[in-house]
Amino acid sequence: MSPEEISKIARIATEFGIRNIKITGGEPLLRKDLTEIVHSLSGIQGVSEVSLVTNATLLSYNKASELKKHGLSRLNISLPSISDQTYRRVTGGQLKDAVAGVRAAIKAHLAPTKINMVILRGLNENEVEFMIDFAKEIGAILQLIELEPVNLDGEYYKSFHCTLDELEGKIAGKASSVQVRRLMQSRKIYSVDDTSVEVVRPVENTEFCIHCTRIRLTSSGKLKPCLMRNDNLVDILTPLRKGLPDSSLREIFEKAIKLREPYYKFPSRNLEKPRVES
Repeated sequence: MSPEEISKIARIATEFGIRNIKITGGEPLLRKDLTEIVHSLSGIQGVSEVSLVTNATLLSYNKASELKKHGLSRLNISLPSISDQTYRRVTGGQLKDAVAGVRAAIKAHLAPTKINMVILRGLNENEVEFMIDFAKEIGAILQLIELEPVNLDGEYYKSFHCTLDELEGKIAGKASSVQVRRLMQSRKIYSVDDTSVEVVRPVENTEFCIHCTRIRLTSSGKLKPCLMRNDNLVDILTPLRKGLPDSSLREIFEKAIKLREPYYKFPSRNLEKPRVES
């Protein structure tokens, strides 16, 4: 999609109450027109925040400053480990590039900067304390995230997924205080050594589903009512490119919104496993 197409779809979204826009990937920093996209989105009346999810390996201080100047509010940075060996094993990349990007974001005052640490069984589950220390050092918020069965090979998910029950129990035992984000799936924020640690558990979590207010736009121009499903996508890009009026685009949004429903409706560990994107 072009920046103009992304902006037009986002403008229609604001008519349905969307106020916060998060740009995800893939890796958004690979787009040479990312600054243009951020500038366009942040200028839409009704948009209060534009944020970005990145692995930060391509993020220099100049780029971070440029994005902030054009309306980017904050970053979520995917960082599975601060161990060179573990980071290379998980991502195949160089840790120093990611850390440099994290520091560039902090220096450019893209705040709050959040570190997204997806917990992988047998890889980084014992490195959480090191990540808490790192988050404290640079002034970031740490998010511990359960591995989701989305865009993954089934065997990979089976091998590396673990629930965060035990880990959250340990975090809670060390916390000096706890807050609950009622508007974010009743997510708990633990204060550990003066560092905020959030635990994100979307898998088989009725709280996560029932409080979800998000709708996604895929890179191919389809509205995606649910993170965990791909069987109810609604194409909005094709009608836009055919020149349909805004009234027709609003009807497409309404159709997508009506398809929204909690994926996990009941607190059960025996539910059908989520559909995996291809």
